[in-house]
Amino acid sequence: MKEALFYEKLQNNSVKCVLCSHGCVIGNNEKGFCKVRENKDGKLFSNVYCRIVAKNIDPVEKKPLYHFLPGTYTYSFSTVGCNLKCKNCQNYEISQPVDIYGVYLSPEQIISEVGENRLKSVSYTYTEPTVYYETARDTGFIAIENNIKNIFVSNGFMSKEVVQDASKWLHAINIDLKSFSNDFYRKICKASLKPVLDNIFLFKEKGVWVEITTLLIPGYNDSEKEIREIAKFIKSVDKSIPWHISAFYPTYLLTDAPPAS
Repeated sequence: MKEALFYEKLQNNSVKCVLCSHGCVIGNNEKGFCKVRENKDGKLFSNVYCRIVAKNIDPVEKKPLYHFLPGTYTYSFSTVGCNLKCKNCQNYEISQPVDIYGVYLSPEQIISEVGENRLKSVSYTYTEPTVYYETARDTGFIAIENNIKNIFVSNGFMSKEVVQDASKWLHAINIDLKSFSNDFYRKICKASLKPVLDNIFLFKEKGVWVEITTLLIPGYNDSEKEIREIAKFIKSVDKSIPWHISAFYPTYLLTDAPPAS
């Protein structure tokens, strides 16, 4: 447990979390939308600090990043939790946990393992890295000291304040642009589209390498009109941004749609 970054104290021991675009107002002894940040007597804490539930060594192309350190491997890890509630989540066992769990691994230990395996990067992935931002940030600055690059695999729903801060230590990000419909974001993810679009612009403006992924779900976000809208948006940011299109298969709470062809 560690006191959280990016929150404001309010009256009656309440706090406002400004880590992501939900902007949760959290009462005393209550948790935010992500279920991993908790208000204790007017202070907000991360309950997942350095509590690692998944780690692996992956090809960087699996993130997916095709134009950032291509042909190399990256140290990937995550805690539990997420700030979205996607009905089609493929990692729902750890993104939507009932309880907080994980094995403690300090930022120094993580970077030591990266070095032992002679890897060039560390990836904050599997679940949304925004919800374990304190762990990622502490690890990220130590990575830079050891000439190791930092990668986010993200839904892009963090706050602008986090984008500003992350751009000081983050080198690359793949943002999941799930749809070009706010209705889709609201119904399928319990979120909204605009913050994601704004953050794609902002990360690019800050000099972070950006790639984008869209998972096509038949009948939900795969119309020609919507695909063209996404393409036009990406071009409006920078026509050189790589766009990964991946195939849906029925999972978790979204089993009524067929697999993508």
